[in-house]
Amino acid sequence: MLNALEVVTTVLVGVMVGVEFAVPFFINPILNSLPGDNGLRGRVHGARVGGAVMPFWYIGSLVLVGVWAVAGWDHDGTGLVIAAAGFLIVSVLMSVLVLVPINNRVKTWADGDRPADWKQQMQRWDRWHYVRVAVIIAAFTLLVAALA
Repeated sequence: MLNALEVVTTVLVGVMVGVEFAVPFFINPILNSLPGDNGLRGRVHGARVGGAVMPFWYIGSLVLVGVWAVAGWDHDGTGLVIAAAGFLIVSVLMSVLVLVPINNRVKTWADGDRPADWKQQMQRWDRWHYVRVAVIIAAFTLLVAALA
């Protein structure tokens, strides 16, 4: 049962890393290259979709890693799992304190109805998102190492 938990948790976190990695390195550059404000429209839609899904994904991943740490307490690699949980906690805190407030503003923007500093807000979100991606990559790496 512990093996199944380890695999499911690692895959779930890995897919989350892949999705979050794709945003700044693939999706946003594509959106930014679209003519007019079509890129902004895509980001607004992404803010709505991501805002609905990501809280469950981040919290669910953290819960699964916590269960793994408790269930595998006497096994090799538990320290790595606990460290991964620490990184996921940091990612949740970053999300709640910095990224979600920006995301909540972005998803309310309609055609022509956006603040004058919208580009600066997008750039701030992007910078913090790079950091969050690095943090969850670190967590994923630790989980993979714990499996080895």
